[in-house]
Amino acid sequence: MASAYTPGLKVTSASRISKVRRLPIPGEVLVQKGARVHPDTPVAKAYIPGNPQSINVANILGVEAEDIEPFMQKKAGDTVEKDETLALAKSFFGLFKTEVKSPVSGTVEHISEVTGQVIIREPAMPITMHAYIEGTVVDIIEREGVTVETKGAFIQGIFGVGGEREGILKVVVEDENTVLDAHHINDSHEGCILVGGSLVTYEAIQKAAQVGARGIVVGGIIDSDLVKFLGYDIGVAITGHEDVPFTLITTEGFGEINMAHKTFELLTALDGKHASINGATQIRAGVMRPEIIVPDESIDVDEIEAALDGSMDAGTLVRCIREPYFGQLAEVVDLPPELFVIETGARVRIMNVRLRNGEIVTVPRANVELIEE
Repeated sequence: MASAYTPGLKVTSASRISKVRRLPIPGEVLVQKGARVHPDTPVAKAYIPGNPQSINVANILGVEAEDIEPFMQKKAGDTVEKDETLALAKSFFGLFKTEVKSPVSGTVEHISEVTGQVIIREPAMPITMHAYIEGTVVDIIEREGVTVETKGAFIQGIFGVGGEREGILKVVVEDENTVLDAHHINDSHEGCILVGGSLVTYEAIQKAAQVGARGIVVGGIIDSDLVKFLGYDIGVAITGHEDVPFTLITTEGFGEINMAHKTFELLTALDGKHASINGATQIRAGVMRPEIIVPDESIDVDEIEAALDGSMDAGTLVRCIREPYFGQLAEVVDLPPELFVIETGARVRIMNVRLRNGEIVTVPRANVELIEE
C-alpha cells in the first residue's frame, strides 16, 4: 500500500505540548527548572532602553561647546524630570537668566564639550514574558527564557488574528452547523473563549467585544467582516499582533463552513475548562497555525504518541487547502505512485479522495494537509 507524509492540522485530545518562551533581547529568567507555572506567571523579564533625546545646550545658552560645564545643573548619570532645569546661565548681575529645560523625563547619559549637546535617555521599557500555558518549566535558556511543557488537548485552526489570551472555553451553539450570532452571547461570557459553529457574524463579533470575551473559535468568517473587525485588509502578513479586543480563530477557513465534527465534538467535551489560545498565523515559509491548548496533566500521551507516525494512507482524514475544494474534509481513497500532469502543466504526485458528499476527486498531494487524530 502506498503512503505519503504531509504536514497538517492537529486536532487531538491528548498531546505533549512544548512552548519556548523567549525574550526578544537578553534579560533575566525569573523561574527555576521544574517550576509549575500558570498562563499569567512571569517567566522572564528584560528592559528595552528608552529613546535618546538630544538637546543643544551650547546653542540655547549662546556659549561655546567647551564652556557648557559650569552652566550644567545636572551631571552625567543624574535623573531628570520633564521641564526640570538642565542648565542655567545668568547675566547682568543675575537680572537675566537663560534656562534649558529637559523635554522628557529620564537620565542624563552624556554631556559633550565637543558638540555642546546633552543626551537624555528616556526610562527603559520593561518586557515581561509570561508562561502562556499551565505546565512545567523543563528547560532554562540562559538570559533569554524557558521551555514550558504540558499535556492536554491541542487544536490547530486554519487562520487567526489576535495574540495570546486565556480563558474558560464556552460552547454557545447547538452544533457545528450553527451560525454564531449576537443572540448567543450575553454578559456571563465575560472572560470566556466562545465556540461557535459554521460562521461568526459581525454582530456577534461586536457583541463579544462588548461583553469582554477573550476569544472566538468558529468554522469560518466572511472576509469583509474580518476587514471591519480589524479596520484594514490584512493581506498576507504574519498575524498575531493586531490591536483587537479578543483573539479570533477559524478552524476551516473563510466563508460559511461547518466546523469539522471531530473538532466541534472535542471542543464540546472541553466546555468549561481553562484554555490558552493564540491567533498567530503564517502561511508561507515557517508555517505557523492558530491554536487552542487545554492542559490536562492527568492524561497519558506516551501510547498515543507512539501510534502517531505522520503517515498518510487509504482511510486517512485530510483537509483540502486549495481551490476548488478549499476547506473541505475528505478521506484518502488511494495514492497512485506515478506522476500526473495537472492543468498548469506540472507533473506532480496526486491522490484520490472521497469528499463528505461521497464524490471521489483527484487532487495534488500538496493541496491537502493531514488532520492528526
